[in-house]
Amino acid sequence: MSPETLPATAASRVAALREALGRAGLDGCLIPSSDPHLSEYLPEHWQGRRWLSGFDGSAGMLVITRDFAGLWTDSRYWIKAESDLRDTGITLMRAGDAGVPEPIDWLAAELPGGSRVGVDGNVLPVGSGRDWRKRLEAEDLELITDIDPLEAVWVDRPPLPDAPIDEHRPPHACRTRSGNLAAVRAAMDEVGASWHLISSLDDIAWLFNLRGDDVPFNPVFLAHALIGPDSATLFVEPDKLTTRLAARLQADGVRIAPYGDIRGALRALPAEARLLIDPQRVTVGLLEACGGNPVVEALNPTQRLKSRKNEAEIAHVRRVMEHDGAALCEFFAWLESAQGGQALTELDIDRELVRARGRHPDFVSPSFGTIAAFKANAAMPHYQATPASHARIEGDGLLLIDSGGQYLGGTTDITRIVPIGETTEAQRRDATAVLKGMIALSQAVFPRGVEGPALDAIARLPIWQAGADYGHGTGHGVGYFLNVHEGPQAISHRAANRPHMGMEPGMITSNEPGLYRPGRWGIRIENLVLCVPAMQTEFGEFLKFETLTLCPIDTRCIVVDLLGANEKDWLNDYHAEVRRRLSPLVEGRAWDWLAARTEPI
Repeated sequence: MSPETLPATAASRVAALREALGRAGLDGCLIPSSDPHLSEYLPEHWQGRRWLSGFDGSAGMLVITRDFAGLWTDSRYWIKAESDLRDTGITLMRAGDAGVPEPIDWLAAELPGGSRVGVDGNVLPVGSGRDWRKRLEAEDLELITDIDPLEAVWVDRPPLPDAPIDEHRPPHACRTRSGNLAAVRAAMDEVGASWHLISSLDDIAWLFNLRGDDVPFNPVFLAHALIGPDSATLFVEPDKLTTRLAARLQADGVRIAPYGDIRGALRALPAEARLLIDPQRVTVGLLEACGGNPVVEALNPTQRLKSRKNEAEIAHVRRVMEHDGAALCEFFAWLESAQGGQALTELDIDRELVRARGRHPDFVSPSFGTIAAFKANAAMPHYQATPASHARIEGDGLLLIDSGGQYLGGTTDITRIVPIGETTEAQRRDATAVLKGMIALSQAVFPRGVEGPALDAIARLPIWQAGADYGHGTGHGVGYFLNVHEGPQAISHRAANRPHMGMEPGMITSNEPGLYRPGRWGIRIENLVLCVPAMQTEFGEFLKFETLTLCPIDTRCIVVDLLGANEKDWLNDYHAEVRRRLSPLVEGRAWDWLAARTEPI
């Protein structure tokens, strides 16, 4: 297919894919939002679902059959997906809504017996592949995983990223490669494994104290790793490493091999090797390359190890939070002074936030695409303003700003709402319910090891009491100069319980309840919190949260009289701490803004 004949629209691309499926003897296919590393954010090379459908949200599954095309995505993206899919012939399937089946259940119910369904096994988790195959076989359907359905139609596919790799070094790197490898090998011994395959990019970056720029906003790089009893191989394109860095890795016992050599290395494992894999973080395609070696399935040890920040890392994060908070003071002072004096749009917010953070030490990049959403746009939790579609910030309404930074000493993520012009009583009541939920979780005390989903209702209760709810989780783990979303912990009643999701000291997690009214407004207030010891009693060890984020919460958006005395005390104490910690770092109008926004209520 020449560039002149490439399908130009979503509808024509779907039509071309259907023809390719017919030639391959397939009756349908699944196009997940995934790559061989099962990443949340994908390099362009694996953005096939977006290329095919035009929907550019970060989560979604596309199902194509000979007479149907449907996109499954969760409630964060329903409004956006409705717009993106208009006139494409692709049906929005509201994942999680009542009566909407999962994609694989839909296929099992709709396709006749004997049908063949294709999916690229190189981007399919082992656990999902096993479950899908079992479900389809129960209906006499066959799952084909040795084909990439997009290969025949996406002929101008972007190449693999080739950004250079850097070393994360002291003082910001607070662990050694040798120490990390020793901890992983000890965990391998505990589960009876002699070898360990790692494909998840943040785990690899953490393990080897390396950082990259292959994925937007996440300082990671494309690689696989194979850890043996006394060897470690990093499968990465060698020209991404300087000669000096490669020598440093070699000195620490890390061999470098080309990225594409991982399958051959798996096939060459010793016959007696017992291979540890994480079925949620290794793909079907890679597992099939392992041949007949026995496999041990368990959580990647690196997930648990990197989730618990050590004291040195926590000290760096506290310092980063002070500088991030100071940058936000500068930004919000600019925003207030700019209102009425110049025409502002949602696009201006991201630009000014990056400028403000860039004036502070060790800032590297945003930690995700800034969400600046005014009025009804804020009702879409993962809304993204674009040059083609954005709002002017004028008139009356609420402005939601969700942003974060990557610093050498930590990763930040914060959401605040700002009143523009006048706010309504209904808006302020909603904002108060969200604040009450955020405060409730901030004050929680809980047994060590309790799973994050058990804490979710604490934040939701004030919002439920207002007759409302929100479709996203309340909290996600946050990396240390790594991915802004990391596991294993998650505070969400919708999260599937998996091993090692219990809350432990040193974990950094977001606290971000919300409330969204489609077509009107959206509210979310978010701080990052650190799990710390609370008390030891006859019932065991208990933990609590230390709030890390330092930035005022705008009290103009709330109904103060709806807060209880305990909640007012928490807010006043928080604002006093914010003022104490940030005052040495700000001056001029930023100091004036900080002083005004931290006045006691």
